[in-house]
Amino acid sequence: MVLQSCRHILLGLLLICHASIASTLQEPAPDFTLKSLSGENLKLSELRGEVVMVNFWASWCGPCRQEMPLLDQLYQRYQPMGFTILGVNVEEDPGLARKVLKEQPVSFPILFDRRNQVSELYQVSAMPSTFLVDRDGKLRFLHKGYKPGYEEHYQAQIRELIRE
Repeated sequence: MVLQSCRHILLGLLLICHASIASTLQEPAPDFTLKSLSGENLKLSELRGEVVMVNFWASWCGPCRQEMPLLDQLYQRYQPMGFTILGVNVEEDPGLARKVLKEQPVSFPILFDRRNQVSELYQVSAMPSTFLVDRDGKLRFLHKGYKPGYEEHYQAQIRELIRE
């Protein structure tokens, strides 16, 4: 009896933890404009018609650095199908991001949110935080944090949104 109660409690806790990691959304993605690594301004709304992954990251975040090459693989695979990634660095000093990117280059656009205005707009509460935006500009999925294997969830969701 006690063992069965403990199992139900553990199952409930696991569901709560999993729910905080990945969420399904259905609201307009807040628009923003940020300076990119190449020096150009990039505006989210200009990407309407594409599936967009917005990934908030920081140089001090180990899981962020771990997932970057995996995100780059997803970008290279699905970019020809109307998919892009915006890597949004949240640090005041863009030099820290540049150092990471020299060691671990990526082919998707990197943007700088030096004043954390966009991360506040998106209510980012974990690093990394990854949002998937559909072709109509609606937030559809949110992932907080990263653990190996999350890229499989990303891939399934990207495929779903590309097919819509």
